[in-house]
Amino acid sequence: MPNRKQMSSAKKATISIRLFFRKYPSIAYIFRWLLICMLLGLCIGTASAGFLVSLEWATTFRENHLWLIALLPIAGFVVGLLYHYWGKGVEAGNNLLIDTIHAPGKTIPFRMAPFVYLGTIVTHFFGGSAGREGTALQMAGAIADQFSKPLRLKPEDRQVLIIAAIAAGFGSVFGTPLAGAIFGLEVFLIGRIKYNALLPAFMASILADLVTRMWSVPHTHYHIEMVPPITVQYILLAILAGVLFGICSAAFSKGMHTLTGFFKSKIAYPPLRPVLGGAAIALAVLALGTTKYIGLGIPTLVDSFHVQMEPYDFLLKMLLTIITLSAGFKGGEVTPLFFIGATLGNALSLFIPLPMGLLAGMGFVAVFAGATNTPIACTVMAIELFGMECGVYAAIACIVAYLVSGNNSIYGNQIIGEPKNRRFLAHIRKRIGDL
Repeated sequence: MPNRKQMSSAKKATISIRLFFRKYPSIAYIFRWLLICMLLGLCIGTASAGFLVSLEWATTFRENHLWLIALLPIAGFVVGLLYHYWGKGVEAGNNLLIDTIHAPGKTIPFRMAPFVYLGTIVTHFFGGSAGREGTALQMAGAIADQFSKPLRLKPEDRQVLIIAAIAAGFGSVFGTPLAGAIFGLEVFLIGRIKYNALLPAFMASILADLVTRMWSVPHTHYHIEMVPPITVQYILLAILAGVLFGICSAAFSKGMHTLTGFFKSKIAYPPLRPVLGGAAIALAVLALGTTKYIGLGIPTLVDSFHVQMEPYDFLLKMLLTIITLSAGFKGGEVTPLFFIGATLGNALSLFIPLPMGLLAGMGFVAVFAGATNTPIACTVMAIELFGMECGVYAAIACIVAYLVSGNNSIYGNQIIGEPKNRRFLAHIRKRIGDL
């Protein structure tokens, strides 16, 4: 048992620490959020690592057993039943995370994490066309928000917590910690950044990516062989490409919302929607005679940087992804957007005199930027993935695509903090989905 003198010393030390933190609140803030972000990084980085390994296994198994694609409608029905009867509180997905940042309410149910994980693995195992970002973000948000009550976080701190979780999920699943941090800061409020979340977003993303790499989970590598010097001519060509990428972004977002509305209006019982969508995907794969347009499509995505692809590849991937996700299958939109953008850039190299690899890289990030309204994060992502040399071209493409895509987004609950054009000042504080 500690004696009275030892207890007195411990009490004095505690008081001294408290006084120190009161005198230097910035240091207290840094120390507090560093501890929280270490916890988030460990949990979210581990979850992302497990998810990536599972996804790789599901993809490999499906490609070696193509008959599984015929079961996609049945798999969709099972996932539809799961969400209809037990997942109504989490079916909003990424939009629930965005809503929680804007108006913290009830704790995000933890079941969101296993539900979206299972749903995404099923989608890829049986041949749907989807990505992984949505799953990573939802898993991260659900895990992180479970700490809000034990840590006694105030509503404003919960907002920062969810932003940090989004940053950690994105950064760890793609291996881009800087882009992940900026994405978390940029995605929920268009045109504005929440600066009091800067440290948590960056620390959580960096630590989660570090933990994922510690699990020896590899990320896909891309290479742009040649980047030409900056000239007026090439800047104008990059702007032209950015316009086309922005149009593609808007088309994808509009297609997603339109087809989702169609499924909801024509099929009243939600579990039946993925049955119809799954049948359409399975028949499309049979008719096309290839699986390059389902799953993540990473092999085609990598090839688009140095091999001339079919000029319609981006359209087929867009169509199959819109059908898959609009019908109710789970997964993300971002990796398909990478595929769509890179193959569109590849096709544009047929008439825009810029290197194929550079156009593919520009499209990779620019279509994503236009569809999510995150041009800064996407520019940084290009630099992290492809190198500093492409930074100017990527920035031009991302910014132009962001402007051209208009009031469209794959996240309908994004709120406009700063309009893209002064003519739209009346749209401030409105949701994209309501415009």
